[in-house]
Amino acid sequence: MRLVIQRVSEASVSIEGECKSAIKGGLMILLGIEGEDTTEDVQWLVNKVCKLRIFDDEQGVMNKSVLDVKGDFLVISQFTLHASTKKGNRPSYIQAAAPDIAIPLYNAFVKHLEAMSGRMVGTGEFGADMQVQLINDGPVTIIIDSKRRD
Repeated sequence: MRLVIQRVSEASVSIEGECKSAIKGGLMILLGIEGEDTTEDVQWLVNKVCKLRIFDDEQGVMNKSVLDVKGDFLVISQFTLHASTKKGNRPSYIQAAAPDIAIPLYNAFVKHLEAMSGRMVGTGEFGADMQVQLINDGPVTIIIDSKRRD
């Protein structure tokens, strides 16, 4: 499971011109799921996301978590995070999980994030053509892969 986390001052996702979800300050998370991912990956990543200290404290040092600042979450499914570009110029998405694996893990990630944070989590719609807008605050962008925990 791979995440691209962006600290945002605002973010939204629209489907067919209609806003599905919008947040103010917090984290916009692109979530890519591969076939070998499990609920253990979900739990590890949610714990990591909630405790990641990437928000400024009173001295302007990134020393607070999204939970400390009571930030919002927007989670967007993003199978292209598992693109392979090793051969040719057309990416291969063979590593990305099929919907029967990915959808339950995506939903588990959102539910676990809501449970750990005590906050509602904004989402897109799995498999939909989505337009995502955000204002990256910092900019701060972090990539985390549950298969590379070192």
